[in-house]
Amino acid sequence: MSTGRDQTIGYLAAAGTVAIWTGFILVSRLGGKSALTGHDILALRLGVAALLLLPFAGSLPRGSWRDARLWTLGMVGGLLYGVLVYAAFKLVPAAHGGILLPGMQPFLVAAVAWLLTRQRMPRERALGLAFIALGVGFAAQSYMAGSAWSAAMLAGDALMLASALMWAFYSVLAKRWGFHPWLLTRFVAFSSALIYLPVYLLWLPKQLDAVPMSTLVLQGLYQGVGATIVAMLLFLKAVEKLGAERVGALIALVPVLAGVAAAPLLGEALTGWLLAGLVCVSLGAFIAARPIARLIPAACPATRRA
Repeated sequence: MSTGRDQTIGYLAAAGTVAIWTGFILVSRLGGKSALTGHDILALRLGVAALLLLPFAGSLPRGSWRDARLWTLGMVGGLLYGVLVYAAFKLVPAAHGGILLPGMQPFLVAAVAWLLTRQRMPRERALGLAFIALGVGFAAQSYMAGSAWSAAMLAGDALMLASALMWAFYSVLAKRWGFHPWLLTRFVAFSSALIYLPVYLLWLPKQLDAVPMSTLVLQGLYQGVGATIVAMLLFLKAVEKLGAERVGALIALVPVLAGVAAAPLLGEALTGWLLAGLVCVSLGAFIAARPIARLIPAACPATRRA
């Protein structure tokens, strides 16, 4: 059963995840607007992460490379998510990414959790999600007003929603299977890089020489270190301590926080709709993320693998 200390650790880890994911939206938008392809950004992410984690490859538990569950998590949360999300950021602005990626997580995680476990949602959490939906709607009104809709933008939105669904499956399965965050962080990075980088080097288009070195350094370090290693460890620790649904509710803060940060950093408008969205999403995240004792099985500890 979760203790008060576990709850504190979980919320601190979730707060760190929210901060890094907010930056991820902004940095990914910068990369998407540059000459880099989505393939380039994913290669930088996986290459830097795998290189930095390489000294720890030998300490993976025996049998890890034969574990089908680890490979499933690596392909869903590492490879498929990365391919879809960076392709989407080439077609749509960060605002759409904020709404469709972290903004939809509470609903997608709840849907995936129900699909896999048939667990009914408590009334308290449903109320929180209602406020989050209202807040995301306010933010969407701010973002979408005056947008030049096109077939490319609709395709980008579909890719972004698909990437959000991959992350929801990853979140629920990671909690259900109970792998240690450090093991999962390393395996996801290694397995994704092992599959993707040879394909990228041999067949995919590249634009690395079309941008300044500062762009490559920013994308490589933030995507490879911040988003892939630090945020992954924090996210998995938060899911381990709080559960995927509560963490998903807290992640819903990202779209409005990214919108507020984009005003001074990227020159985007800070509107009343966005501020109203921030209030509603914050309130909804607080309600949905509160501990609900009856959801925590007394005799169902997660299986851990060091």
